[in-house]
Amino acid sequence: MSTDELTVEQLDDLRDRVVDTLITMTELAIGDYGTQLRVDFRKRHVLNGVFASMNELIAAFGAEQEQSSAFRAELERKLLIVDKQRAAIRELSTPIIELWEGVLCLPVVGIMDTARSTEMTNSLLEAIIQKKTRYAIIDITGIEVMDTRTVDHFMRMAKSIRLLGAECALTGISPHIAQTVVHMGLELDDVVTHRSLRDALAHYVTRLKAG
Repeated sequence: MSTDELTVEQLDDLRDRVVDTLITMTELAIGDYGTQLRVDFRKRHVLNGVFASMNELIAAFGAEQEQSSAFRAELERKLLIVDKQRAAIRELSTPIIELWEGVLCLPVVGIMDTARSTEMTNSLLEAIIQKKTRYAIIDITGIEVMDTRTVDHFMRMAKSIRLLGAECALTGISPHIAQTVVHMGLELDDVVTHRSLRDALAHYVTRLKAG
């Protein structure tokens, strides 16, 4: 049957279906899979089968889109949890303890690298400003190995602390680290050292009473 043989009603219906198809394609393009093409099996129409197949594809794409959205939401939730855990780990790896009024201690455990050194320094300097610290103790009892780079980290940390008007002491140097530092020819002349955290705190208290 040619278009010349179609009735006005059939032409109107065909035009409406074409318009519906274009609208549906536009909605699909913007990610809206909730629409369906009009199919009326009560009437025989050449487009019924085509539209029914397209509706199945739309439904399949919609289900896939819903699964993808759920996956993205779950992924974002897990990434948020990871970020919170990472922040908690950072806080645990940089515990700043207030030992005395005006006295802070940063116990260092594990391996020092540039990123961790920067993070520790920032946290300690912020705490010094907030608590108006006069004496900062960096305890390295938990460090087993010290090389040139590690010494440089602590030297920079100590200089930054002094620039804020606070004193800095390095405590907990083990005999092994002491021998390593001497053997490598590393200089700690600019850093005040004490054998233990207790010694550093006792030294500060004695000075405080004498002053």
